[in-house]
Amino acid sequence: MSTFTPFKAFRPTQEKVQAVASKPYDVLNDKEAKAEAEGNPASFYHVIKPEIDFSGDFDHYAPEIYQKGKENFDSLVKEGIMAQDKSACFYIYQLNMNGHEQTGLVGCCAIDDYFNNTIKKHELTRPDKEEDRKNHVRASKLNYEPVFFSYPQVGDIDDIVNQEKSKTPTYDFVADDGIKHTLWVVDDAEKLNQISQLFETKVPSIYIADGHHRTAAGALVGRELREARAGEASDEKRDNYLMAVVFPDNQLKILDYNRVVKDLNGLSEEALMERLSEHFSIEKKDSQYRPETLHTFGMYVNNQWYKLAAKEGTYDDTDPVGQLDVTILSNNVLEPLFNIVDLRKDKRIDFVGGMRGLGELEKRVDSGEMKIAFAMYPVSMKQLITISDNDLIMPPKVTWFEPKLRSGLFVHNLDE
Repeated sequence: MSTFTPFKAFRPTQEKVQAVASKPYDVLNDKEAKAEAEGNPASFYHVIKPEIDFSGDFDHYAPEIYQKGKENFDSLVKEGIMAQDKSACFYIYQLNMNGHEQTGLVGCCAIDDYFNNTIKKHELTRPDKEEDRKNHVRASKLNYEPVFFSYPQVGDIDDIVNQEKSKTPTYDFVADDGIKHTLWVVDDAEKLNQISQLFETKVPSIYIADGHHRTAAGALVGRELREARAGEASDEKRDNYLMAVVFPDNQLKILDYNRVVKDLNGLSEEALMERLSEHFSIEKKDSQYRPETLHTFGMYVNNQWYKLAAKEGTYDDTDPVGQLDVTILSNNVLEPLFNIVDLRKDKRIDFVGGMRGLGELEKRVDSGEMKIAFAMYPVSMKQLITISDNDLIMPPKVTWFEPKLRSGLFVHNLDE
């Protein structure tokens, strides 16, 4: 069963929370993050993306980068912008985006639950990204950002969360992207114990929704720290835990995660269409086409949208991974036609989260940066859980969760 414990978070003051809060480190590139943080020294981008404080040609993986992130965090604490709670708490974190509302609990999961597969994965990690996040944890002894987990909905946990939400929130603000963020602090000892007990008795598994690299980094560095002090998993040191926001699975929303490709691998457009027709029915569209069902795709090339519908025999609905539309696209288009075999390493393909809209696909192709784009139908939570429960791995860049958590609202100190 699952371990979920309260902790003493570093948090911004109510007056400064909106100045501190930032999008996660991997949502914006360096240029975009630098623009958002301009004129705001309290922005948490200075902590999670400290490269924005260096010249553009500075090595983003140099030790100075990670040290600067820690220095920037320490400055927020020294200036009284952030402070640590006096006692261990859970935190209730609600996000509201365009009428979609989801409410999670902020706490800490045991790193050993990651290693024993109680925390279930559905993606492989890239060594360079994993090492980058590990270096942030090593330099700071902090979990700067929570990972985004899900668990099978439990009515008794919902009841406690709803009771606490009837109280006055600690934070309640609308970010510049229109997403509303509300947070309640749970510090009652009886409630804390009830929540931990419910996870221990009623939540057999927790699923990584978003943040495989941060999860791996937090667990692996936590184990490094524990081994360095010759500690045990049973002791109360904070390096046995990593910070997470856990949401009931019935509240989460997954958006499409689309693909753009730099070239047609020497194929003419006519030859491409001929090859595609072997595995898909093709329908020309007068405007943007967003897939409406599984096994359908939008394709944009040469200022024209098409609907592609996979033909029978091109997929296996009895195979949890084989039925995924990203698998169908890879097996029938990306690999045989474009020779894109390794989605993690091939520089000819890029990925666009659904929040950016189909217009972003058109922009990337019309600019000449890319040659062709594919719009995907979103993966479901049921598909994600089935794959995770069967110890299978999704292809890269399949799930795009919205709304995104804000970083800087809570930080976990491993050095206690």
